[in-house]
Amino acid sequence: MKNSTRRYTKVKQVAILGVIGNIVLLIGKLIVGLHTRSQAMIADGLNSAGDVFASVMTFLGNKISSVPKDKNHPYGHGKAEYVFSMIISFSLFGVALTIFKSSFDTLMQKQQFEYSNWLIYIALGTIVTKLILFIFANRIGKSFNSLLAVANAEDHRNDIFITLLTLISIILGLHNIYIVDGVAGIIISFWIAYTAIKIFIKAFMVLMDTNLDEGVIGGLEKYILGIAGVDHIDSINSKPTGINYILIVKVSVDANKTVYEGHKIAAQIKERLIDLEHIEDVIVHVNPA
Repeated sequence: MKNSTRRYTKVKQVAILGVIGNIVLLIGKLIVGLHTRSQAMIADGLNSAGDVFASVMTFLGNKISSVPKDKNHPYGHGKAEYVFSMIISFSLFGVALTIFKSSFDTLMQKQQFEYSNWLIYIALGTIVTKLILFIFANRIGKSFNSLLAVANAEDHRNDIFITLLTLISIILGLHNIYIVDGVAGIIISFWIAYTAIKIFIKAFMVLMDTNLDEGVIGGLEKYILGIAGVDHIDSINSKPTGINYILIVKVSVDANKTVYEGHKIAAQIKERLIDLEHIEDVIVHVNPA
């Protein structure tokens, strides 16, 4: 419970810092982008708008998923994290589509932007800010296995490369090479869409109760076969409850054993597996060999 509370607090910090940082960047990018008519900077600003929404969803998803188990949710509310991660992926798709349309129109109409030193200042400030946010969110995401924090970290990392691309288009615009501005916006839209697909797949796999990796199941089989009395394993399935899993194990034992002996073996299996990381509960069914 203590680790769960710490996980909630740390992911909450990721969300709050993300909201604050992205709002500041959003305002700066849109003011400078609209003033200079730089589609790459405007696209970067719209991306920051999506980042604000993603950070808010992170905050809400983290808050709901941390609610303890109750009568109606005996295994907690952990899947809320993946529901909100999927919402984030949908919002990123919307941002990507908006940026693509705007940049494509700019490319077709051959619009030019007005160079300003503020374009450089905003781009460099974004890179530094996003690097700090990425390092923090990535460390929290990996330390606490949080898809919401990881999604934020990947978004921050993508923003670094996106803004570098924006910076290149600005510098080339200074030398009257304006076509890169529209192209950069289109590339940014595809990058955001790619990130959205990755987040969607990760959330989808949990929400659709995808089984554990075969390598992990192989390791569990070794644990179980090491218990005296187990003749063979019939099946091992899992049901994700969020970050954790419920294991459903079916084994066969000597048909001549008593019910008590069979249940004793089942209890040993559960005792051995329940202490493994991210295992919420273990249900063992014994069949006669």
